[in-house]
Amino acid sequence: MRFLLRPGWIAFVVVVIGFVVACYTLLAPWQFDREGQRQAQERAIAEANATPPVPFESLVPGGSVAAADEWRQVTVTGQYLPADEALVRLRVVDGKPASEVLTPVRLGDGRVVVVDRGSIAADEGQTVPDVAPAPAGPVTLSGRLRLNETDGTGRAPLVDGSHLQIYAADSRSLAAATGLSDVVEGYVVLAPGQPGVLTPIPISTPSSAAPFTNGSYALQWLTFGAIALLALGYFVRLEMLQRRGRRERRERRADLRDALSGRDMEQEQDQAEPRP
Repeated sequence: MRFLLRPGWIAFVVVVIGFVVACYTLLAPWQFDREGQRQAQERAIAEANATPPVPFESLVPGGSVAAADEWRQVTVTGQYLPADEALVRLRVVDGKPASEVLTPVRLGDGRVVVVDRGSIAADEGQTVPDVAPAPAGPVTLSGRLRLNETDGTGRAPLVDGSHLQIYAADSRSLAAATGLSDVVEGYVVLAPGQPGVLTPIPISTPSSAAPFTNGSYALQWLTFGAIALLALGYFVRLEMLQRRGRRERRERRADLRDALSGRDMEQEQDQAEPRP
């Protein structure tokens, strides 16, 4: 087993063990966590589908949407604020570039809730077409509560033509870019058929009956880790067998040389003995 101390073998063993550790402590647990999140989201959507819409104020009496209330159906009564509208850049709808339209609504109690009116197609992601304006005057809307997204890169808003554009569906980013106050953290995604809705954002999650869920990916990582350990054992045993075979062949050659050398010596002695 001293061959395992060679640099090449040390590097190989370290890589395999590192991969196995990553499979069992990082990759598989990460997929199991995602599977749990997916199942929790499906349960929340299913429960929300079975619950009639309630007034926004009854579920969100304060300044933010609670995580436990995400996906709940609500009704919002107020007035659109089209001057403070923003587009969410770099979305994809049906495989094509798109933007989502966030339009704030002023509630009767003075607070502002951001409403996602849906998506609009973008011309190859380069230009933004005109957005159908939100209706003026008081409106009553139905939709679902959502938590704010986060742009991990922290990109600053930009203005392209007459459109304010941000990089996440985030009421905080819209408030910071427009200067609006009393903006509720979280937003409402409009249901189809509502006043001002564009192309509605579909509310769907991967089905638990799908052939490849996060749980199956986690099991695959566990399997890959086991295969890596078996492969390591196989290659170590193969190397041992090859070394044993080489050693045995060397020993046989040495025995053969010794046998031949002994026979030659006997022949020389026979030849050296005087004949009577």
